[in-house]
Amino acid sequence: MVFATTSKIRLKRSTLRGKPSRTYPGLHIDTRPSNAVGQAGGMLLTETVHASGLGHHLKTALAPWKKPFAIHDPAKILLDLAITLGLGGDALSDTTAVRDEPDLYGPVASNPTITRIIYALAGDADRSLTAINQARAAARACVWELAGTHAPHHDVYARDPSIIDIDASLVTSHSEKARPTYKKGFGFHPLLAFIDHGDWGL
Repeated sequence: MVFATTSKIRLKRSTLRGKPSRTYPGLHIDTRPSNAVGQAGGMLLTETVHASGLGHHLKTALAPWKKPFAIHDPAKILLDLAITLGLGGDALSDTTAVRDEPDLYGPVASNPTITRIIYALAGDADRSLTAINQARAAARACVWELAGTHAPHHDVYARDPSIIDIDASLVTSHSEKARPTYKKGFGFHPLLAFIDHGDWGL
């Protein structure tokens, strides 16, 4: 289930001239009486998509999977799913939360349409994953450039590397069928990765 934030923001569409088209509506805080939505936290996600250029890069990368007369772009569909996860959703039906806020998320595809594009991408998994990863890499490079000295790779060299510590943890979960762990318990064994960004944890 998706839980919306309790804070409210006043919405007013902003216009952008001379800039790439946005994947999500451009909004800003307005104290005058107007419509309000309950998912103020979701705006942070949509603005991140815009600031990083992820929407643009993903739309370009997934263009081969968009049908000529399709209403919903495959890139927007994947971004809507990612935002649904960010808002706490864990099932396809939870996209209703973003679909019910068109002023904030724009048009959101129906569950059958989402399912069809997922099947289409899965049918050519190697090529689609490569395209998605390239779009993510381009957006990541943009974000790290904007971060400047706070970027994870800033001042990282062979003699002063960024250390990634990989460790494991046991999460207890009882099962009658599974074999016990080496500690004679039952559960999951997730691997965790920790990155040391220095004394200040930046």
